[in-house]
Order: sequence, then C-alpha cells, then structure tokens
Amino acid sequence: MSFAASLESAAAAVAARLAAALAGLPDSRVRHAMAHALGGGKGLRGFLVLEGAALHGVDRAHALNAAAAIEALHAYSLVHDDLPAMDDDDLRRGLPTVHVKWDEATAILAGDALQSLAFELVCQPGQPQGAVLALELARAAGVAGMVLGQALDIEAETAPEPLCLEQITALQAGKTGALFGWAACAGPRMAGADHGPMAHYAAALGLAFQIADDLLDHEGDAALAGKALRKDAAASKATFVSLLGVEGARARAAALVDEACAALSPYGGRAETLREAARFVISRRK
Repeated sequence: MSFAASLESAAAAVAARLAAALAGLPDSRVRHAMAHALGGGKGLRGFLVLEGAALHGVDRAHALNAAAAIEALHAYSLVHDDLPAMDDDDLRRGLPTVHVKWDEATAILAGDALQSLAFELVCQPGQPQGAVLALELARAAGVAGMVLGQALDIEAETAPEPLCLEQITALQAGKTGALFGWAACAGPRMAGADHGPMAHYAAALGLAFQIADDLLDHEGDAALAGKALRKDAAASKATFVSLLGVEGARARAAALVDEACAALSPYGGRAETLREAARFVISRRK
C-alpha cells in the first residue's frame, strides 16, 4: 500500500474510533464542537501510532485507542490555540474555528473535553502499558512539552529581540515535536520494546514538519492550507525561514528527513512507509 493510501486508511480508522467514543457521550453543544474540531485533519500523529504499533506487533484495537488519543489531544491544542487570547484565528482546516462557529466558552470546554478524552482512551481496560502511555502523554502535552512551547511562542511576540535559531528549535521541540514523539513511541511502549529509534525518528520528523510549516506560512496558498498564512511575518516573529532563508530552511528540512529515515535502520524495509511519511512532511502543500 502506498503512503498516501496508508495515511488515508489510518485517518479513516482513527476517525471511526473517535466517532464511536463521541457517540457514547451526552448530546450537547460541546460534543458537536468536539466532533467539529476533530474533522478535516491529515491524521499524521495517529498514523505514526498505528505504524509504530504494527512494527512491534501491537493489537490493532489497542493501537487505535492510542492513535485516537493523540488526535484528540492535538485537536484540543488547536481549539485553544485558535482562541482570541492566543492566536485569534477564524479558520482551521478550511472550516470556521470552534469559537467562531459557536462561542469562546464552548471552545474552551470542547478543548478541555478533548484533552480528557485523550486520557480516557489510553486508559481503556486492557490497554497495554496504559499507565505509562498516560504518564508520557501528560509529560508531552504539559508544561515541559507542548504547553511550554506554546508559552514560549506567545512570549516571543513581545520579546525585545527575535529568538535565535537555538531558541526557535527548543520552542518547536515542545510545541510541535513533543506530540510527534509520543505518537511515534506509543507502539514500542505498548510492546515493552526499546523506543529509542522511534524517538530519534520523531525528533527529526517533528522539526522537519515545523520547518515545512514555516515555509508554507511564508509562500503557501491560504486556500490550500485552510488557515490564515503569513501571520508570523506580520508580527515580525523569528522563524526558520527568517533565520535561515527559504533555501536554507529547505536544506535543513531535507537533512532532517535523511536523519529521520536513517533512524529507522533497525527496522529495515518494514519501516518504508514511515520513511515515506518523513518525505511527505516537507513536500506537503497544507
């Protein structure tokens, strides 16, 4: 199966698992807002969970719980990131953001509920290493991971000097990289196996993904991206593009993809779809 077909299949399976989870919740504005927030994404983080789990012989049902969890957690982060107090965005994945479609209170509560759902999914009865998955998810999502990255990003908007390359790299390792790391390592963690190669792969992949995002923000098509672009430049924020230039950023992203692919050498040809995923992140247009 090609990478594109694998990604599409994984996204559909994860969406079905999330729909089943939402169907068991009381009918409410918040539930509908949660479903809205979960729609339209690439599903790359869930895909990483499923691929990593398959490499390590993890049962598909258990893998789907973890894959759905990371997509719910990611969706929560986007809902809150789009709020007026944060990035104040009106469009996400080509659709109105949750606070625009409903209101700020509903968006806050939907984000809270998606975060709770993520932990519920990894703690399902019989889920292998459920406590470990929950602990590592809390670390990846919290003030030592994604939240720290978001906080540093907000602080950078009013900093007297633009961030340097080292600071941008550290910021993005939390804001973007932490969830990629959890997703890639979930499979080996569920199997009780060494997650070192997948952690190395994810660290390079996450940084390449963010550089690609910066390139898209600089020169992409907002209609294809499904969100507002060029906001960083308007705010005079330092990015990989502003610090390295367009060609320098492309070269750095390509080197990171090579690094990610090399990290998968212990898996041989069985990890080729993951290598294709790495190449995809720097060629995507949205």
